[in-house]
Amino acid sequence: MDISTEFVSVGGNRNPAAADWDVNGTGLLAFGADNCIALWDPQDEQLRGVNTVLNGHAKSVNAVRFFPTDLTQVSILLSGAADNTIRIWRAQNDKASTYICMKTISGHTNPITKIATLPKSDIFATGSSDGSVKIWKLVHDESFSSVDVELLQTIALKPRYFPLILALGQLDADSMVLAVAGTRPTIQVFVSRDTQFHLSATLTGHEGWIRALDFTRETADASSDLLLASASQDKYIRLWRFHQGNELPVASSALNDPALGGLVKSLSNKAHWIESATSKHSITFEALLLGHEDWIYTASWRHRDGKLQLLSTSEDNSLSIWESDPASGVWVCITRLGEISAQKGSTSATGSAGGFWIGLWSPDGNSVVSLGRTGSWRKWIYSATEDMWAQQVAITGHVREVRGVTWSRDGAYLLSTSQDQTTRLFSEWKREETAPSWHEFSRPQIHGYDLNCVDAISDSQFVSGADEKLLRVFDEPKGVAEMLSKLCNIKSKDTTDLPDAANIPVLGLSNKAIQAVGDDEPLEDGEEDEREAVDPASIIKKSALEFSHPPFEDHLARHLLWPETEKLYGHGYEVSAVAVSRDGSLVATACRASSIDHAVIRLYDTKEWLEVKPALKAHSLTVTSLQFSPNDRYLLSVGRDRQWAVWERSEEPSLYALKHSNPKGHSRMILSCAWTSFEQPTFLTAGRDKSVKIWQVAEGEVELKGTVTANTSVTAVASSERVIDGTTWFAFGTETGEIGIVSAKADELDKSEVTMVSVDISPAKTINQIVWRPGRSEGQGYQIAVASDDSFVRVYNVVQGST
Repeated sequence: MDISTEFVSVGGNRNPAAADWDVNGTGLLAFGADNCIALWDPQDEQLRGVNTVLNGHAKSVNAVRFFPTDLTQVSILLSGAADNTIRIWRAQNDKASTYICMKTISGHTNPITKIATLPKSDIFATGSSDGSVKIWKLVHDESFSSVDVELLQTIALKPRYFPLILALGQLDADSMVLAVAGTRPTIQVFVSRDTQFHLSATLTGHEGWIRALDFTRETADASSDLLLASASQDKYIRLWRFHQGNELPVASSALNDPALGGLVKSLSNKAHWIESATSKHSITFEALLLGHEDWIYTASWRHRDGKLQLLSTSEDNSLSIWESDPASGVWVCITRLGEISAQKGSTSATGSAGGFWIGLWSPDGNSVVSLGRTGSWRKWIYSATEDMWAQQVAITGHVREVRGVTWSRDGAYLLSTSQDQTTRLFSEWKREETAPSWHEFSRPQIHGYDLNCVDAISDSQFVSGADEKLLRVFDEPKGVAEMLSKLCNIKSKDTTDLPDAANIPVLGLSNKAIQAVGDDEPLEDGEEDEREAVDPASIIKKSALEFSHPPFEDHLARHLLWPETEKLYGHGYEVSAVAVSRDGSLVATACRASSIDHAVIRLYDTKEWLEVKPALKAHSLTVTSLQFSPNDRYLLSVGRDRQWAVWERSEEPSLYALKHSNPKGHSRMILSCAWTSFEQPTFLTAGRDKSVKIWQVAEGEVELKGTVTANTSVTAVASSERVIDGTTWFAFGTETGEIGIVSAKADELDKSEVTMVSVDISPAKTINQIVWRPGRSEGQGYQIAVASDDSFVRVYNVVQGST
């Protein structure tokens, strides 16, 4: 079997230091995604999304930084994580996106918070929540083919605080300056002499924790003044000037800005003096930048078109670009991107992004990206002809464990559901001029509870189960159906009677259907009581549902919910499994249980949405997985009580009765099950005892026909719907993220062949579910979708190799 990655989706870690855009030539953006590092080329015109995932860290990645090598053909990446380690990665010369880990450094005793580098220098600094900053030297040959590090200094911060942010700058020809700040309102400035940094000044003025620091030269001239930008949770950005010589610089006219009003008195213009081995410098307060309405997370400099500009991102859902007015010297916000603050304070379900955590310049300075609370990237490109920034398609993904995944009945799109309390719909954007690319096209469910399982009822309806004891059924709205038809060539049924869209009422949990209004129609009905305020989230303009490209994050979070049509009650604990019969007429569900009373399987019919009594009793602990056989004659259930049960459909149309069970099916708990498509009813069970067992239902009994062993607990198993020349294929996933593809012959089930997916493209954590894409023709090969605990949704191509 040849197995390759078709599509990878993941959200970015919510940490301002966890992303960096390489200016050295690869053009790649690296960001922390759970305990992995994802590499993405934001300027790829084919929009292929994440192209490489680097596994290695044991815990969440907090800091990512490209090391300035000054060589276009060599890329070095530094990463720091909550596992207290720093890793050094090097790209292969011929494959820019294939990185290997060259070295792992263990020096800090707590999670790494930030990595700072300095162009044209081998020095880098790391900060950690152990309250220290370490200065390292990268020791390498010319081509970086061998890499080592040397610890030059450990600075224990006093008074003790966590360094959230570090910045390195070149003070003069012989010395460097290091600025450190974090969980205190002050900035500590260290100056290097020989190889040691010494505390030289403490800058005061901010009134909250400091989140961002960045150095730059004022002009391209290396002898011009050094500027430091600092941004804080007090909503302000402060600029500081480092001026060489015994004279103070000319006082900044920005302090006369009338917008500062009563703040002028509190702005101290006291000079701090610092000395290197060869020169003396003054640090003076230069300007106060006002405009953000909430905590500021990042601030970074860039020289663009001969002007110095500063990019900042804030919890107020905005990204701002600042520039100094040449006439007055006052710093003004020349561009503000993101969302209007009217949405502030609303939940993510009504469209609030929850703040922008990261903002990055592209290598050429003509595009910017930002990462929001929902894990989605936003991208803007500057158009010189129109003199404006236009939003472009970027990448999105889950930010917590992905628990469930399912294809629509015809295989046209993929639904995933996660502990980040969202259900997301992915499909292929089919364009004439380039190859198809995968994107998130809808976010049907944004919920208040962690979501555990999902299954498709039809091509336009699905059911999901959460930690709230009930299941919810969703129907596709007209806006989504028309968009999928237009962009993905997914033909939908008649949409005339469907609601246009859905929203979540301000105090509700259920998505309600709403109709779109024309752009020129009035928003209110004149007869209504004027005191009744219109909920802005309940109104959607028709133009907001017209798409010529995959939707941006603000549309996904606000306009592309699916209306909820039914709730299925009955369980007493969190829903653990759901399965829909092959004909779509029945939904089988189970919940977490520690007694036989709760470990029941409940059936609901999909016409009246009533429970089919009685519930099915056989298990004594949580039922972990359910599946109907290809012809719906049998229902298979497995559980933590180590037993499997086969229920047979009786004469009455929708009742199942216990036909076979094996209380010792595995020696440890069974975690997943699947039916194969062989003529003779054959099913698979996978368990904590590191095995997949193949069982066949024969006359009056069930026989064990074969066993496939794995290296660790098997947590997911799924079988393809095709049998070719008596052979079928099934896939299994393990607790450590391994995936195996097994080919099994109907008459030789004890001699299965296993192909393991390469470690380079496998998930980094437990696999929760695998599903084979239905509706694929023989020439197209197979595809499987995989949901895992590392927040990723992956789609793999599985092609039968020539034998």
